Amino acid sequence: MASRAATLATDRTGRRPGPGGLVLALGLALLLAAVWNVWSFPLDAVPPGRKALSLALIVLGLGAGVSGLAALARRMTGVLPALLAALLALVAVEGLLRAYGVPPGLIPTPTRVATALYRSRVVLLGDARVTFVQEALLGYLAGVGAGIVVALAAVRFPFLERGALPYAGLFASIPIVALAPVIVKAFGLEWPSKAIIVAITVFFPVVVNVVRGLQGANPLLLDLMRTYAVTPAAAFRLVRVPSALPFLFNALKIGSTLALIGAIVGEFFGTTGQGLGFRIQIEAGRFNLDIVWAAIVIASVLGLAFYGAISWLEARFTGWHASRRHSR
Repeated sequence: MASRAATLATDRTGRRPGPGGLVLALGLALLLAAVWNVWSFPLDAVPPGRKALSLALIVLGLGAGVSGLAALARRMTGVLPALLAALLALVAVEGLLRAYGVPPGLIPTPTRVATALYRSRVVLLGDARVTFVQEALLGYLAGVGAGIVVALAAVRFPFLERGALPYAGLFASIPIVALAPVIVKAFGLEWPSKAIIVAITVFFPVVVNVVRGLQGANPLLLDLMRTYAVTPAAAFRLVRVPSALPFLFNALKIGSTLALIGAIVGEFFGTTGQGLGFRIQIEAGRFNLDIVWAAIVIASVLGLAFYGAISWLEARFTGWHASRRHSR
């Protein structure tokens, strides 16, 4: 019994797991000490001795923090390891930027970005509403809907697949930065022009993936449906649709990352004065990079939340698929 307990307490490398939590806490404490060491000095007046001490603390803190996080990662679930890694990185960046006096107009410290995010929260949230809800989300839904319709038509009528899908690949290869100014000039500076850009960006991955999924249905199951005299509509619903769902969600996840990119890039080429892309462009020209990074943080959070929502729906509707069972 004692030997079995010792075996269970040993990890895969043959060594007993160390106190990862204490090592991680030590690393974070060293990083905080590096920041505190230069906190009270102006950015351009940190003594050389303080710089060297902060650099040494940052190196030791990152080493200890990464080691502790690696030891704990096997026992953590969800996004906690990523959040702890981000915390270590942000504290280290804060210490380095303060110790070496990097101007805020070049790279702002994380604390300056957090302050700008709080002070400009009303404006930035209004920009986020325009960019995400009116442009990215509506364009995403339109592109997904149109892509599914075209994919169904291409599977139903094979001549459409041979005659139209090659052009889908051709248009998908056009860079969004080349397409965006043309669409903005054609449809105006209001939000519908950016929604159109997003719809076009999302449309082609959906078409290609749904067609592949519908055509990849198991032929043995289709033959079984015909053997039991199942109607074509029922066979489509029972065999082809489940076969296409993993491909569809793959396209939806790709489109969720492209939607915000398309909306923000579209705003670079003309807008009415609102949107995260407009805010990034105008504040970068004024060298207010703390607000620029605050807008980037909001866009990143929205993108991650959108991707997470699609992943949750995928787990909800394709939990039966073999790929989902193997990933557990």
